Amino acid sequence: MLYDTTLRDGMQAEGVSFSLEDKLAIAKKLDELGIHYIEGGYAASNAKEMQFFKEVASLGLKNSKIAAFGSTCRAGTKPADDASLNAMLSCKTKAATLVGKSWDMHVTDVLGCSLDENLKLCADSVKYLKDKSVEIIFDAEHFYDGYKENPQYSMKVLQAAAEAGAEALVLCDTNGGNLPNETFEITKAVCEKFGQITVGIHTHNDSDCAVANCLAAVRAGARHVQGTINGLGERCGNANLCTVIPNLTFKMGFETLSDQKVKTLTDVSRFIFEIANLAPVMSMPYVGQSAFAHKAGLHVNALRKNKKTYEHISPEMVGNERRFLISELSGRSNILAKLEKTNIAENKELAKKILTKVEELENDGYQFEAADASFELLVKKIVGTYKPSFELIKYHTTVEKNADGNMITEATVKLKVGDVVEHVVGEGDGPVNALDAALRKSLEGFYPTIKDIHLIDYKVRVVNARQGTAARVRVIIESRDKDKVWGTVGVSENIIEASWKALLDSVEYKLQNM
Repeated sequence: MLYDTTLRDGMQAEGVSFSLEDKLAIAKKLDELGIHYIEGGYAASNAKEMQFFKEVASLGLKNSKIAAFGSTCRAGTKPADDASLNAMLSCKTKAATLVGKSWDMHVTDVLGCSLDENLKLCADSVKYLKDKSVEIIFDAEHFYDGYKENPQYSMKVLQAAAEAGAEALVLCDTNGGNLPNETFEITKAVCEKFGQITVGIHTHNDSDCAVANCLAAVRAGARHVQGTINGLGERCGNANLCTVIPNLTFKMGFETLSDQKVKTLTDVSRFIFEIANLAPVMSMPYVGQSAFAHKAGLHVNALRKNKKTYEHISPEMVGNERRFLISELSGRSNILAKLEKTNIAENKELAKKILTKVEELENDGYQFEAADASFELLVKKIVGTYKPSFELIKYHTTVEKNADGNMITEATVKLKVGDVVEHVVGEGDGPVNALDAALRKSLEGFYPTIKDIHLIDYKVRVVNARQGTAARVRVIIESRDKDKVWGTVGVSENIIEASWKALLDSVEYKLQNM
């Protein structure tokens, strides 16, 4: 059973904050993925969390149970009078995740009560919620650390929760310092003692072992796995479900989600990064943009003969794609592989010609790894199939600052489409933005679909820094329309010209592929 805590533990990551609308959109996406449980948030923490539980009920989720999260009642407080427990009940969810202390040090030093009193708090809290017909998932906080110091007491905490009616006992590596061999042995001991109850695992990544610990726990008998999409979470994050799910499914043979659902994993990962306003982690296993990216000519040559030579699974299984990178490390195999994707028949002489041109351009500062669209246009130019959609006559930019300190940026673009000359002015927040506006305005009448293009990323890098202000700069632009994302590149000693080249390729790529 897969349990996602992106909306609670994931939101505790530094720099991450979800609005109510964000949380609802994420819940809907997780339900489409097929996640069994979605932890909605800490019920008693703030009004936004409570509003989420009210509104998520109207989404009509088809696959996921929403779980409210809270802690056992306070020492000296009856469950019926406890704010946290009653907040969980007011969420009106079918499941509730109750966190209790299972490390004796935390009981005495943090809760400030006796060990026996903590056992009673756990049992009474579980029973109180259970009597209200709520499915109880008991998170034993700091279980592994507690077990190492006082195994008898940690087991007593689980026993108290189990006897009170908890359906799942989740062992938490809260500090994230456990190693897989320890996780396996301790989890196995718990599974042997509580054979009739589902045992779960919740790990943090402070020792970079969160995913490995999850897999070790499952191997030891755990059948409930908690984590977050993209491994978001406090400090170093939680177990990354984008890695856990395919590992359990394809490597260990467990039934988690259907193959069709697993194929949406890359899309879900990128959706969550976008909502969280975080740059995707390129090297993330399975779903990262670089997960199936191949640069070395030797690797590409082998892959073209047999995909298993340098890929542990097919990228399509998780909704990702294979990418062949073009750089100074490329050989003809990289070029030939690229030509296959552009539907150009294998031609070794053509590949050699393209490779020579790529090496020449890279000496000038170009880089095509993140600029597939520019590479595709380059190939068309070399092959002779490129027909420009318009002809530039000139462009001009001005930046002014008036007495009030206001910046005014304008760009003029004069170009020719067929026999028609267009001469327009665009305004923007800066010269590149203004150029983009003018270029679009001049072409919209001829190519209406240009309105679909959105610039989503803009990067500048100095190529030869020793030249100081006369150094060449490389501009990478990432664009998207309704269907796809593409990258383009431009290089020049003039940052405006470098930006124009990348913009030009972006627009041309769209128009060439209409």
